[in-house]
Amino acid sequence: MTIDITGLPQERVVFCPSPLAELGAALHALAEPAHHPRLHAWTTTTSAALKPGLADRLHEADFMWRSTRSDILLPARPRETLGEELDDLDRMDDEKYVGAALEISCATQYYTTGLPSPLVDERMRRRALDLAAARGPRQAAFVERMLADPPATRAWVRRLLEDCDEAFFADTWRRVGVQLAADARHKTELMRRKGLGEAVSAASSAMVLEEDERGARIVVDKLVQGRTTAEGSGVTFLPTAFGWPHLLALSAPGWHPVVQYPVPTRDLGGAATTAEVTLRLEAVAHPMRMRLCRGLARAAYTTGELADAHGITAPEVSRHLAVLRKAGLLTTQRRGRYVLHQLDVAVVARLGSDFLESVLR
Repeated sequence: MTIDITGLPQERVVFCPSPLAELGAALHALAEPAHHPRLHAWTTTTSAALKPGLADRLHEADFMWRSTRSDILLPARPRETLGEELDDLDRMDDEKYVGAALEISCATQYYTTGLPSPLVDERMRRRALDLAAARGPRQAAFVERMLADPPATRAWVRRLLEDCDEAFFADTWRRVGVQLAADARHKTELMRRKGLGEAVSAASSAMVLEEDERGARIVVDKLVQGRTTAEGSGVTFLPTAFGWPHLLALSAPGWHPVVQYPVPTRDLGGAATTAEVTLRLEAVAHPMRMRLCRGLARAAYTTGELADAHGITAPEVSRHLAVLRKAGLLTTQRRGRYVLHQLDVAVVARLGSDFLESVLR
């Protein structure tokens, strides 16, 4: 993914944290916790504390941040507070907002190809509704509401984000915002002293500044193709504590280029205690439990299936599963009269990649 910065003054390149972008990253982590094993404690604790009504509304809207992040959640001009950034978002015209919102929920081609908006073109409206219906009832209902009454749906989204801020994000932002601001200042100073190339590479090893006779460009190493230009606007880099391992680059036509890059943080809290780590290591150290983990890492099994596969009795399997469960390494689900057990890979990953590789090899 390439951002053309030929002729762009260095002062138009900005490193700055964004509350809205960080909230979007946090919502993605809640929707896809398996992507973020480092945040296991935070996602588990936060999800458990959500009130049912808020959890249901987040589930209704999660397609805006589950698979990727809607562009409206990556502000080009970060502000001090979430409220200020939401105010800026309110000033965006309906066609641009709707295009960004529907890009993910129904893959509307007009967003990146310049075709008419479904707000003004009936054929594109029908296509957007058809595509959304194929993605499921939640997407279909959202798109229908958005096309019928954009202001009301936009207000609904704003209230949802404000309720998230009140429920959990404001406290989280107080802890991580200081570190993100420090990282942004460091990158800005690095850019001033050693140049943009050094700052870009320091933000992520997957980014590089290329300069030749054709001009200058920032290249983001991703398995997607995209090209945009910073001419007339600039480039904004947003540090994130919740984003790892993702590196996002906004390259939609007509949008200010934005890159969200992850920074390491120890301020999210919730690391396992020494006693918990000891309990988990002892649980997986037993040879038979190690063998059980090999199967449980691949799929869910009943006690009887595990007993047959390993040539031991069902009570013996139950005793081993009890040890793994006590250590927090198993998930269970009931399917009719059967209870299925599976290794919680996200938790095991925190014990070390060597162990995880051995049970998945």
